Amino acid sequence: MRSSFRLMLFLLLVLGSTCAGAVEYLNVEVKRGDGIYSLLRRYDLIDHGCNITEFRRINYLNPNSKLLVGRQYKLPITVLPYDGESIRTTTRDQNWDRAVAIKAYNMWLLKRRLRSRDYRQDGLLYVPHHIDHCSTFGAVTPATLPTDRPIIEVPSQSTTAAPRTFNIFGPTYATVPLIDRTMAGRIFYIVAGHGGPDPGAIGRRAGHLLAEDEYAYDVALRLCRNILEHGGTPYMIVRDENDGIRDDKYLEPDRDETVWGGASLPRNQKLRLFQRSDIVNALYEENLAKGITDQTMVAIHIDSRHRGQQLDVFLYHPEGDLVGAKRAEKILSTLKGKYEEYRPGRGYGGTVSYRDLHMLRETKPSSVYIELANIANASDQVRIVSPANRQLLADWLLIGLMD
Repeated sequence: MRSSFRLMLFLLLVLGSTCAGAVEYLNVEVKRGDGIYSLLRRYDLIDHGCNITEFRRINYLNPNSKLLVGRQYKLPITVLPYDGESIRTTTRDQNWDRAVAIKAYNMWLLKRRLRSRDYRQDGLLYVPHHIDHCSTFGAVTPATLPTDRPIIEVPSQSTTAAPRTFNIFGPTYATVPLIDRTMAGRIFYIVAGHGGPDPGAIGRRAGHLLAEDEYAYDVALRLCRNILEHGGTPYMIVRDENDGIRDDKYLEPDRDETVWGGASLPRNQKLRLFQRSDIVNALYEENLAKGITDQTMVAIHIDSRHRGQQLDVFLYHPEGDLVGAKRAEKILSTLKGKYEEYRPGRGYGGTVSYRDLHMLRETKPSSVYIELANIANASDQVRIVSPANRQLLADWLLIGLMD
């Protein structure tokens, strides 16, 4: 009799809440350094874009809102009173796979100490928003990845020929000396922008077409080689096996770039971006399992503005990523110092800010996103068409990344 009364009370609570339109969300207090993305990442909600949209909706936030330290915010996680029988009867949904996913999520929270007790002990079941409301929910496990977004299997980092020889840099620069080990134990994922079917921003100079992907790739290669010289471990995520570092002013555009592991670049922009972020995240988890925590993603691009607008190098970092912000500031400080050294009195107008970009939002390591120049501006073009200047950019970026 008592159990029947308890069940009736439970149904009244659930049905009453449903009829009234009331939803009980998990509330959390924001800590110093938290942003929307870092907070949702902590609760394993960042892989589904609908969680971000729902978080903003239930907290009445706009895309430019910042979180306030010490304030409580609702997470897109519904809190239900557990009926003591099963997840399916609690949620009134007989889908077995759905129930397994909800249980796995609650167990993950418990393991990460984001909840103190098992849902069967404290009587509270957490149901993340994406399980019922995100079309991408089926993509969270390898067994259910859609065919147009393949499972990422990444090879180990190794030399391609003799010791300290990396063919990716081309015949002139393939042999890489080990100058010192100041960056030993640090991992960098170097992601040159665009490539394949997408050349990125386009400029024109002296009758030549300047493609963003070619010049960003050359600087990225040079930075990658610099890191190797100092004992670090860089991964070139976007690759062109037959280009290498080129000491030419005008770099011939092509479309044969691949990614780490050898896959070609999809024509669809969204799939291209997820291909890169998935590879970075797979490598990050692989290296984290080895105990390596110092990992950084560096994205290199060249902007396109009005041709009369001259730009200094400017940088972005993810919201709430204090390490990424610190590294971006260090790079900017290095660039300012070098410009003052080489061109005293010129001044420097580069900036650091956070921005909601896919490669910042969807990758797990701390991240820095770098825009090297305005490809349409004649003065800025000198910064990228000169191979000596491209090497200087790579050298100064290296100094900025050194601790």
